[in-house]
Amino acid sequence: MKIGILSYRSTSNKATKEELELKKVAKEKGHKARIFRASKFQLVFDHKSPWLLYDGKPFENYDVVITRPSILSNVDLHISLIQQMEMMGIPLFNRSQAILAAKNKIKTMQILDHYGIPIPKTVVIRRRDDLGEVAKLLGGFPIIVKQPVGSFGNGVTIIESMRALKSFLLWDQPMYLLQEFVKYSKGKDIRIFVVNGRIVGSMMRKAKKGEFRSNIELGAVGRPVEITQEEASIALRSVQALDLNYGGVDVIRGSNGPVVLEVNSNPGFKELERATGVSIAGAIVDYAVEYSERHRQRTLD
Repeated sequence: MKIGILSYRSTSNKATKEELELKKVAKEKGHKARIFRASKFQLVFDHKSPWLLYDGKPFENYDVVITRPSILSNVDLHISLIQQMEMMGIPLFNRSQAILAAKNKIKTMQILDHYGIPIPKTVVIRRRDDLGEVAKLLGGFPIIVKQPVGSFGNGVTIIESMRALKSFLLWDQPMYLLQEFVKYSKGKDIRIFVVNGRIVGSMMRKAKKGEFRSNIELGAVGRPVEITQEEASIALRSVQALDLNYGGVDVIRGSNGPVVLEVNSNPGFKELERATGVSIAGAIVDYAVEYSERHRQRTLD
């Protein structure tokens, strides 16, 4: 089987460890695998079926493409490449609409809340005049401020006072997302990795000293953790609600039970593999094969 790995990494940088591991594991399992760089594609529209060029040559259709959309800005524009592949009938996971929902933190919170999945109390604002009322609604300071789009902890800040909040919000964003600070978490969260409706690995992430964000890219370390049935349930429901084929769900243990902080459509897994010894890349590749075979069978039917 021919498996493509769509990387949004800049061509001036090497492919990520996750992308290289996916390619390596796919080849070990007897498949042809190649990493494609998003910036090397050209979208073609010529009054016929949409098609693609890659590095100036017609793109050879692959049986399945694993998307790794490490995008922090202009998400709608960049996702048009994935949408073009969908129009060409190429099986992809994750698909464009699921990625868009997961990349937009406001949309993610809307969807999770709609399906009754526990999240921190969250308020979205557009006006400075609303800050006082919002701070009361969130139970006072500290509070968490997030930009609508961001990954690896970017655009997430803890604010300790109203003066600091007014100083921080320069209103260079059309809106901000404010959340209650879950004190009980103490700089720790749980990353739960879901593939094909099944939990394939989980770890506790602990922030480095002096940092409240527990992202691995910011120096946090992971260790194996046994999750509860409730934590497993909300992770599976979160990925299902966003219609993701695979995803990383970040959960914190609050005083009133677990809550979902974020759902990732491009989750890193190198630290999870190290901490648990589980081949996350293997689980993704196995599902890619199954996913493609199901798609091909539906086409034949």
